[in-house]
Amino acid sequence: MSVVLVVNSGSSSLKYQLIDMRTEEKLASGLVERIGPGVGISTHKYDKECHEQRLEVSSHDEAFQLMLQNFEQHGPSLETHYPVAVGHRVVQGGRRFFGPTIVDDTVENDIEELIPLAPLHNQANLAGVRAARKVFTDIPHVTVFDTAFHTTIPDAASRYAIDRDVAETYRIRKYGAHGTSHKYVAAEAAELIGVPFSEAKTIVMHIGNGASMCAVDGGVSVETSMGMTPLEGLVMGTRSGDLDPAVLFHLHRKAGFSVDDLDDLLNRKSGLLGMTGTNDMRDVTERAERGDVEAEEGLAVYVHRMRHYLGAYLMALQGGTHAIAWTAGVGEHSAVVRRRTLEGLEWLGIELDDELNETHSDEARVISTPNSRIQVLVVPTNEELEIARQTLEVTGLQPA
Repeated sequence: MSVVLVVNSGSSSLKYQLIDMRTEEKLASGLVERIGPGVGISTHKYDKECHEQRLEVSSHDEAFQLMLQNFEQHGPSLETHYPVAVGHRVVQGGRRFFGPTIVDDTVENDIEELIPLAPLHNQANLAGVRAARKVFTDIPHVTVFDTAFHTTIPDAASRYAIDRDVAETYRIRKYGAHGTSHKYVAAEAAELIGVPFSEAKTIVMHIGNGASMCAVDGGVSVETSMGMTPLEGLVMGTRSGDLDPAVLFHLHRKAGFSVDDLDDLLNRKSGLLGMTGTNDMRDVTERAERGDVEAEEGLAVYVHRMRHYLGAYLMALQGGTHAIAWTAGVGEHSAVVRRRTLEGLEWLGIELDDELNETHSDEARVISTPNSRIQVLVVPTNEELEIARQTLEVTGLQPA
């Protein structure tokens, strides 16, 4: 059995999947949440059963040990389903990592040096890598970087118009994020519409609490909305997205905001939360439908920003666009957001089928009309499977 363990270690969580790569079937999955002070939550799913417990989990090392206990107590046994490799998600690979990479001490050190470009993400990702390498010492570990898929973006789109020496010294450029998801969804979308991935032109809408868009041309990322950090671009759950930089100067000079205050404001207290008081799109849309002014305004700003980027990416995909593919929590489940973003675009060849759009399903599907020149799709993302695929690819292991 060719089993890959995929570990996604976040700032206060550890998510995992055990995947049989012969069939690409998910054997088991789990999540350890609220790592740190207080009571954490562990969830383990196997054989159609869900096992949950609440306990204090003070570190990622403890979370990893808890994951191992879950496999031992609830199955499947890692002795009989021993992984051939472990795949790890890492957010920021900078200009050092252009694809999946087998981990050694040098790679660990490089990831650590890149922490300033993604302080919350890379530090946690590295903690998961180190915890796993302590336990699984006899198999390869592979890091799959969110930024790697976007290293193909041309300089005209990735450079910022600031002093060249400053940009190069401090590694300031567009790196993007969600690359693993964008690649997976673009490939699945191409298969769904019957166009070879090497020829398909797709706009992927990864819309969740964190949100980004990507223009994929022939399997290659040519534009994406997140920038040097995951703050740039779309309006998100708690992040502002695009903002006039002078707003920061103004708040510093007039309101006395420190750098940490501004970081907290834009990353944790803005977006939907800042405009409406909640970062849950379900609450926002329900309130907007009841006539709540703040919720309606927040939803309008959220949608406007996506339409702004959609227009830009239709231009970026020279020669036409085959599909617009929605994914992630909001993208997969909010018919309201999809409808409001695409309404009135029939002149561009985008025609949403209202009935299909409102239909709930966990399957990849077309939700546009037969007359729509650009097909609109909903494609559930599976970053863990993509990480597992890339893990086998770089190690040269074959499912057996």
